[in-house]
Amino acid sequence: MEWNKQTVKNLLLVVCGGVLFYSFLQHLHGAAMMIRWLISLLSPFLLGGAISFILNVPMRAVERALFPLEKRGKGFRRPLAVLLTLVAVISVLALASGVIAPGIADAISTIVSQLPAALDRLKDWLWKMEGYLPILEETILGLDLEWSTLSAKAIALLKDWGTALLSTGSGLIGGVVSGVSTFAIGMVFAFYILMQKEKLGRQVRQIFYAILPEQQADKTLGVVRLAGRTFSSFLSGQCLEACILGTLFVIAMTIFRLPYALLVGVLIALTALIPIVGAFIGCAVGALLIAITDPMKALFFIVLFLLLQQLEGNLIYPHVVGSSVGLPSIWVLAAVTLGGKLMGVAGMLFFIPLCSVIYALIRGFVKERLEKKQIPTEKWMTVPAPPEPELSVKQPGEQAK
Repeated sequence: MEWNKQTVKNLLLVVCGGVLFYSFLQHLHGAAMMIRWLISLLSPFLLGGAISFILNVPMRAVERALFPLEKRGKGFRRPLAVLLTLVAVISVLALASGVIAPGIADAISTIVSQLPAALDRLKDWLWKMEGYLPILEETILGLDLEWSTLSAKAIALLKDWGTALLSTGSGLIGGVVSGVSTFAIGMVFAFYILMQKEKLGRQVRQIFYAILPEQQADKTLGVVRLAGRTFSSFLSGQCLEACILGTLFVIAMTIFRLPYALLVGVLIALTALIPIVGAFIGCAVGALLIAITDPMKALFFIVLFLLLQQLEGNLIYPHVVGSSVGLPSIWVLAAVTLGGKLMGVAGMLFFIPLCSVIYALIRGFVKERLEKKQIPTEKWMTVPAPPEPELSVKQPGEQAK
């Protein structure tokens, strides 16, 4: 090995990296605490980046539609696009809440109206249990209970609950104030990113080309662009799939005259934003609402949900979301399972585009290596037939051993 300036520099980098990694392993708990503190410190900016990334998907379509051939509107095209996007998102949320809130209020009023009948049924059941009351009374009297001790323990437990409630209330108020301030700062940061995204993009590219070699910077920025396209496609595909599923439920429930068709359709569309398992949450809520009116219709709704879920899970979701992120159906299911195990709902939303990026990078690497090694396509395209077994022919004078 030739000793020169670059060799010594690479060796020092390897040694320093090894020392840092060993120190990280030796102080793993402290490093985890430091990472959590850093994430909490940067949470408004991380939230603002996530909001800007989500709003940028519809904003690009709105911006392309505003004065596409005129140069006079360039000055106020971006602010108008941001404003229209924000109005559209707020309108969708308000429309969903306007459908859900009256439906929930109607369900609660139904429960209240049916409460007297339920109390009458409970009274009838207690009258039927009257014959067993003497036996229960003898059993209770036979128990040796120290009522003074039990009352003292109950008072102490109530005091502990009261103290915990006060501390939880103060913590809850502090958490609400912190959450509101974090959201406000994140929204301001998101608007700044959306208004200045080209300038910020140029600054980030300058940093990459200033720090990294040109070829490595090109590859890194290519991966960043691939990740951005993949996440945007996944977001639009997930919203499209949720709208399709909610529309299917509204149409099917209207055809079969099931109650709360629009409410349940909106609930399932909102919960379907959670990949694969989100619609089951909407099914549980919808079945509970329908069961208040008619338990048999609730059972029929569950059967209808299972049928539509099979249609959506096997045909719509893999083709709409899977094709939008360039990920085969089996890997979509694997990404949802792995992400849910590691990070819950956020992991489900994050791991599908992440696995798509990794899948695209591995596919490009494998294709490049195959071309470099000049492997014929026939060797990996088709499965070679197994060799036929050789049949031994016994000679006429040969005896079996």
